[in-house]
Amino acid sequence: MTKIISANLNGIRSAAKKGFFEWMQKENPDVVCVQELKAQEADMTPDFLNPHKYHGHFHYAEKKGYSGVGVYSKIEPDAVKIGFGCPEFDAEGRYVRCDFGKLTVISLYCPSGSSSPERQEAKFRFMEMFYPHLQQLIAEGREIIICGDWNIAHKEIDLKNWKSNQKNSGFLPEERAWMTRLFDEQGWLDVYRHLHPETTGEAYTWWSNRGQAWANNVGWRIDYHVATSGIGKLAHTAAIYKEARFSDHAPLIIEYK
Repeated sequence: MTKIISANLNGIRSAAKKGFFEWMQKENPDVVCVQELKAQEADMTPDFLNPHKYHGHFHYAEKKGYSGVGVYSKIEPDAVKIGFGCPEFDAEGRYVRCDFGKLTVISLYCPSGSSSPERQEAKFRFMEMFYPHLQQLIAEGREIIICGDWNIAHKEIDLKNWKSNQKNSGFLPEERAWMTRLFDEQGWLDVYRHLHPETTGEAYTWWSNRGQAWANNVGWRIDYHVATSGIGKLAHTAAIYKEARFSDHAPLIIEYK
């Protein structure tokens, strides 16, 4: 089995204080994709760069305390690519690609549009730029797993209050249709949904810090493993870890045969 975890940390320093790296060691994954480091290179201690002898590769945002992604792996990748070739969004630290033999694992943090209309427009620009990149990845003919916070709940079963969120960022018709095109037209696989096509409350990976969202399980499923069909169909188990909280997101753990 190959175990791969995706986890939005909402700040690597904060998650570390809450025991994320001790938990990671116990889980003993092969690869961990992390998002929202909220740290620059100068902030990264040896424990953050190479926890428990894992190899770490990172994409930092130019803006301090913002975004940033990384990939931890037991074995050193054959090749690493930082950014996907779009200056606007590469400046925000959103993409790390690591190649291991015939397998590629990517840590991705899609923009959120919830803070302002300007950021929603930026999110739409990102979607427009990233779509052809996804097509290029498929065309490589490799097995690829893109782990990360996509900041979109795809279907009604992917969030608690879908009716009242249809005009809100993360559940807009345009965003949902874009994800449908990835799966139906490009042929990517939503790995968690492949294994669990009907789960609702147990599928959520993010809870707002407002109100009693966590306590009442008013959540959203916005963290995904999106894979090429070959490796995606080898997924054996998928779990969302909620016994301890490291962030406002919960880690998504998937094991592949």
